[in-house]
Parts: sequence; C-alpha cells; structure tokens
Amino acid sequence: MELGLHGKVALVTGANRGIGAAIAMELAREGAHLCLVARDLTKLNEVAAAIRDTANVRTTVHAADLREPEAAEAAVRTATDAFGRLDILVNNAGATKRADFFTLTDEDFQDGFALKFHGYVRMTRAAWPHLRAFNGNIVNIVGIGSRAGSAEFTIGGSVNVAILNFTKAMADIGVKDGVRVNAINPGLIETERFVRTVERNMRERSLSREQVIEFLLSRSGTTRVGQPEEIGAMTAFLASDKAAFIQGAIIDVDGGATRSL
Repeated sequence: MELGLHGKVALVTGANRGIGAAIAMELAREGAHLCLVARDLTKLNEVAAAIRDTANVRTTVHAADLREPEAAEAAVRTATDAFGRLDILVNNAGATKRADFFTLTDEDFQDGFALKFHGYVRMTRAAWPHLRAFNGNIVNIVGIGSRAGSAEFTIGGSVNVAILNFTKAMADIGVKDGVRVNAINPGLIETERFVRTVERNMRERSLSREQVIEFLLSRSGTTRVGQPEEIGAMTAFLASDKAAFIQGAIIDVDGGATRSL
C-alpha cells in the first residue's frame, strides 16, 4: 500500500534495535527521512547504514540518554537542523525491570518512569511545535502489559498505563492543534528482550527453548510470536494520511492475547 510518506521526516527513539529499528526501516521503505535516536551510537550507525542500503532516503543519528531532562530538546533539534521539519514522532525507547515487587527499590521505579514515561512526555513536548506546524503525528509504542496487572511487571504495567492515559490526553489537545496521537500495544514480539525472557525462563523452569516458547504462547493464548516488522507496518500506517481519522486510538498488535474491551 502506498502510504504517502515520501519526503516526510520521522524521529524514532529506541531505534538501535528490535521494534524501533524495524519501525525506522518500514518508514524508510515508505520514503520517510529518518532521525534515529538511542544511547548506542554504534548500533544507531549500523541501523542507519542498513536503511541507506535499502531505501533512497536520508538518515541522521543522535546518541542520547532520554532519561536526561535536556536530551529530548537536543534530539528534536538534531532532526530539524538536518531536515528543516518534523512530521512524525515515534516514541519507542524504554524498558522496565521485571522482578518480584518486594525486591524492587524506589530507584528501580524511578528509572522505569524516567526513561519510558518521562522520555515520552519530554519528546512530545519538544516535538509538538514542529508537528503542529506540519499537521504531524505521534505514535507511542507501549505494550499489552498495560491491559492487566502482572505480579512480575509492576513497574512496566504502571508505566504503560500512564502512557496510555497520556496518549489520550495529548490526542485531546491534538484535535485543536492538528496533531494526531495514537498508541500501539505490542504483545510477544521476537526481539532481543524476548530472547532474554526465553533464556530466563529456560534457567528458572529447566525447560528447552521450544518448551518455554510453547509455555509463553499458551499463557498468552496465542499461536505464534510476532515480528518487529509487524509493529513497523502498523506504525507506518498510523503515521500516514490513510489513518487521518484515527485519533487517540490504542491498538493491540498481539495476536489476540488481549481479550478485554
């Protein structure tokens, strides 16, 4: 499907691997120029090179720790200095610690909110004037851990719920400002983080890799693990004018794992 993203400028956070890299690649295939943001400059350059090998678009990279209060403004400035505009912001950076609640410290919670929640908030604030000028949009990558409480995901679930509420609030503001804001909740996606989850369960449950994956799928009620490219495709659609009447939506891309309304 031709999405009409040719010549648009997108900033993708957490773009050095996994879902973020897949989103950046999909946007590039649709003709969008990219500003890639993450902490690992080496990995960012690798993703940028892969994009240039695949698509005839321009890329720039910006290494930053989005837990730092000034990092968001600097990242947006890199994009606008390089391309003169910003049409799409994809908030994707952020991972939270999984553990027994009673082993988690205040610092663990603060760190979880600092990168993912406050990072999304600051990036949104910094990008908003540029998005408003070009009737742009934001796609927040969140997670189905927001849909139900989980004993080992007390930080991540709390952060994700906060981002969903934030998405709805900014979509409300965006109606009058001409900025669309939507969110995607990925389910089990085959990323490096998923591999670490599998390896942890292999150790803790004394199971093979295949047995752990079968266990995880059974627990989620799905039949396969999703691919990062599938999140990339949904992001590109939401960022395009094909989704012009979608505002404040929360879309679960999880193979049917979420059954609540």
